[in-house]
Amino acid sequence: DTALSGCRCPAGFQGDGHKCEDLDECKDKLACTCPDCHCKNTWGSYECGCRGNQVYIRGEDVCVANSMSRFGWLVALLAVSCAAGLGVAGFVFYKYRLRSYMDSEIMAIMSQYMPLDSQNNEHQPLRQHAPDA
Repeated sequence: DTALSGCRCPAGFQGDGHKCEDLDECKDKLACTCPDCHCKNTWGSYECGCRGNQVYIRGEDVCVANSMSRFGWLVALLAVSCAAGLGVAGFVFYKYRLRSYMDSEIMAIMSQYMPLDSQNNEHQPLRQHAPDA
């Protein structure tokens, strides 16, 4: 009769398509069947939770631990510390070695094209006058 009328119940409900009732997924063991899960039927669906510090993954119907171990925190802290140390070392290298080298190279190139104040040639005349005889 359902095939002829084309009506059917939506997900989470059961019936002939004209009269639909809530499907109790918890009672019928259709969902939330893992050992650490607890199920609560809702209108057209269900809610599943886990005991303790665990999280329910609906697609896999399993509870997984939500906390990272102390070793995991130690590894994460060590990785962040190494990254910060490399960043500081790179900045110090740039600030005191590479930058001063680049500044001296730029000064040398610029001094070829224009006199710089540090070369003490501010008052040199452009033409040399011959002494009056």
